[in-house]
Amino acid sequence: MPDALAVEATAALRSAAAAADVEIVWMETPLDAEFSLIRQRRADAGLGWLTASPEALPVPLDVMSLGEYEPDVWVPSSHVAARRGTIRLDEMARMDIIHGPRRAEPGTYDAWARVLQTVDPGFEFTDPPLRHSLQMALAFGATADRPTAVLTGPSLIAGSRPMVIRLPQPTLDLDMVRVGLQHQLLTATAALVWSGDLPRSLQQILFDTADGITLPDPAWRGEQEPVAIPL
Repeated sequence: MPDALAVEATAALRSAAAAADVEIVWMETPLDAEFSLIRQRRADAGLGWLTASPEALPVPLDVMSLGEYEPDVWVPSSHVAARRGTIRLDEMARMDIIHGPRRAEPGTYDAWARVLQTVDPGFEFTDPPLRHSLQMALAFGATADRPTAVLTGPSLIAGSRPMVIRLPQPTLDLDMVRVGLQHQLLTATAALVWSGDLPRSLQQILFDTADGITLPDPAWRGEQEPVAIPL
C-alpha cells in the first residue's frame, strides 16, 4: 500500500475502534486475490488490492473501495518512451521488466502479467534483486545487457501521473526515467475487505472507516522521491 493511504486507513480504524471500545490486533502479511486469510477466519478484515470487480469476491466477503491506483514504470533514458513520457503495452512486453516477487502481492502480479501476456504469451516478470530497494532495481535495469524496465507496485492514484523526472544520482549514474503506461492498462483498486458475518457493530466500524477516507485530488501533479517504493 502507498504509505499515505496505509497511514490514513490505519489511523482512521484505530480512532473508530477506540471510540467503540474495540481492541485491534494488527497483522502484516500478503493477501491473495481471494482474500483467503479472511475467508478462512484467520483475520476479520484486510487492507489490500482488488484486481477484479467487487462482485467477483466470494461469499461472505464485503468490500469498500478506497480508490484506483497504478504503478510507476522506469525505463532507460535512451528508450523512445523516455522522450515521449509514456510507454505502450507492446513496448513494455518487448522488454525485460523487473517486478515482484510474486509472493509479495500475487493478485496484482498475476493480473498484470496476464495483461502483458495478451501481447506476448510467453512474457514473464523478472524478480528484483532486493524487494524493498527501488534504487537497486534501477541499478540492475540501467546496467542490463538488453532493454529493461522497472515496474513498481500500485503507487499513484490512477490519472494523477506526475511529470516525467530523472532519478537523483547521488552515487551512481542510473540513467533511468519514470514514465506512464498509456491508457492505464495496469491498475488495482485499494479496498478494505471484511467478513460479512462479523457482528453488525464491527462491520459498521469498518464501513465508517472506509467511507471517511479522503484521497488526494486526482489532478495533483506533484513529484515523488523515488525511494522505499515496494516493487
